[in-house]
Amino acid sequence: MTSPIARDTVVDALADRLRDDVLSGRYPPGSYLPPERELAAAYEVTRTSLKHAIVRLAQAGLVETKHGVGTRVRDYVRLGGPELLPMLVRTVGPEWMTEIFEVRREVGAQVAAKAAAHATAEQRARLRELTGELRGAADASAAQLTESEIHRVIAAATGNRVYGFLVNALLNAYLEIRVGFQHAFTDPPAAADRITPLIDALCDGDPDRARATADAYFTETERLMIGERP
Repeated sequence: MTSPIARDTVVDALADRLRDDVLSGRYPPGSYLPPERELAAAYEVTRTSLKHAIVRLAQAGLVETKHGVGTRVRDYVRLGGPELLPMLVRTVGPEWMTEIFEVRREVGAQVAAKAAAHATAEQRARLRELTGELRGAADASAAQLTESEIHRVIAAATGNRVYGFLVNALLNAYLEIRVGFQHAFTDPPAAADRITPLIDALCDGDPDRARATADAYFTETERLMIGERP
């Protein structure tokens, strides 16, 4: 039975609940949401709040509303974009992470090679600085966030903003459930040692070595994060 929504953040909470119901398969692609009056009554919200929540789902690409017909769930796996990844990871669970890590490894190697060829002196200096911050991080959480920032700088160093968006989408999905992977960062100096060969290749301007070291780095960190959970 559907539980009522708290009144204080009704539209936010309702949008989250509807999103979860769509992504978890309660309302599968191609199906229609129940009529507005019925759905509003089920969640104990007004139809106005429901309309606002549905607009948010439509903006996220999860549903489409046709006047006089109803609100249909889109085939978001076929039509959706990387912006859905954080929602899927948060709602459906970490099983998406296997595919995310695969893309992370393959895209990350290409991004690293491109960055090695195009990074500015300022970006190289920033990467060195962040590696030092990673080595001296106070705890696993700080180390994890610093490592994520390193990857954002590497993406920016490609000079191609689309790579930046792709890396952000992968990071945003990963950061949704990052607590489950913090065991890989409990030793910040070791985390810095793992990424240093990649940073060295980038700073040396060697695309081939950057690609190879990136592939090795992502393979190793995936093993630590997924294969060696405590």
